[in-house]
This record gives sequence, C-alpha cells and structure tokens, in this order.
Amino acid sequence: MKQIAVAGKGGTGKTTFVALLIRYLLEKNKTPILAVDADPNANLNETLGMELPVETVSQLIERTKELHGIPEGMDQLTYIEYKLNAALVESSKVDLLVMGGPEGPGCYCFPNNVLRKYLDGLGKNYQYVVMDNEAGLEHISRRTTHDVDILFIISDNSARSIRSAGRVRHILDSIKTKVKQVVLVVTKVQNQDLLLLQDEIEKTGITLAGVIPYDGQITEYDVSGKPLFDLPEDSLAYKAVNCILDTIQI
Repeated sequence: MKQIAVAGKGGTGKTTFVALLIRYLLEKNKTPILAVDADPNANLNETLGMELPVETVSQLIERTKELHGIPEGMDQLTYIEYKLNAALVESSKVDLLVMGGPEGPGCYCFPNNVLRKYLDGLGKNYQYVVMDNEAGLEHISRRTTHDVDILFIISDNSARSIRSAGRVRHILDSIKTKVKQVVLVVTKVQNQDLLLLQDEIEKTGITLAGVIPYDGQITEYDVSGKPLFDLPEDSLAYKAVNCILDTIQI
C-alpha cells in the first residue's frame, strides 16, 4: 500500500488536484484506491462525483462521547468500528472516507486510537490511499494515518500562498510522522507568474514538481456542478497533472 497526501490552503486547487490524481491512478489501473477527505471543508466527494456519507468520522467520534449514543449491549470499541465501516462510501474502484470538521472539547484519545487502528487495517485493502488534507495537517500530525510516501503541497500563483506552502513544510519538521518525499505544485499559473515567484519558491526549500496553468474549464465545470474528475482530456489542468505524475512516477 502506498500513501499519498495532498495539503494546501482552501482555494488553491488542492481538491481538484486530488481528484485528477485519483483519475490518473485509475487510468493507470492502480486500483483499488481509498480516498480520505481530511479537510474540514469537505468537498472531495463533489469533485469525484460521489455521495457524502450519512455520518462523517468526526460526527461519529463526537457521538461516542455521549453514553446514550451507544446502543445497549454494545461496547464503545465495537460500536466505533461498526460505525466506521458504515461511514465508508464504496464504489467499484474508489472508496471514500470523510473525516469531517474539527472535534469539540474534551479528550478524544480512545476514539482516535481506534481510528488509527481502523485506518491501519483498512489501508491494507488498497493499493493506494490518497488523503486530501487541510494546510495544518491535523490527521498527519496526530498520526491517525500511515507514514506518507509522498506529500504534494499545493499553492496558487500568489506570493502569500507560496509562503503558506513553506509553513506547511515547517509543520512537517515538527511532527513525528515520516514523509519520504515532499514536493510543491503551483496552480493557476499564467504568463510570467513562475518567473516572478521564483525567489519565493526557492525560499520554501521544497522541490517544485511542476505547475498547473489557469484552466477556464475548471470554472465552467464548477459552476455547472459537474465533477472535476470528468474534465475532458484536452483540459490544461488534466494534461498538467498527468505530466507531473508521470515525472514523479507515483
């Protein structure tokens, strides 16, 4: 099993990249795939054209803290594992697990340990696990996921976003999870953007894997409610993501 994580601020095109990454794996017959939406602003299901689960993982864990939330005759461990299986949205080649929003106050040590064990076991059923993370890398830092083979940090074509990508790198340096390879992808690039941003990119200390040009078809699909997973093959974003992934050989 190979684990790929993608991180970046909202609006950078991170989730679009995740959807096209999953499409790339499917087209290369690298299946089955587990997609994990670990961004509190969960919308990976929309880009993939999949339904949301009835209950997210965070909602499940929150309810297990209430005694009346667990059926009589069932212990907490069994209940959490049972509900985690129910939270999995399945399809023929891609399954989706939605982590949901931030947790409330109080101790979550036990349910998080169960979640870690569950993901360890679940991941063994897949050739690839692809995780869509928020910029803070919450689930990676809490080690509710495996060590990461490759982390893509996504930035748009602004100096502020590039600096934010650099801060994600600093977060990695402060946590214990092992990440074998870290690369940067810059999105929405136009004209001389890359030349103007070169100094900021170098300051991050992150290897630039490639750029994705501005693609008007992404806006068209978004407005019309079409899954970005279904972008046509002449899409600039689709071709750029394929080129990046071919080069890295994931």
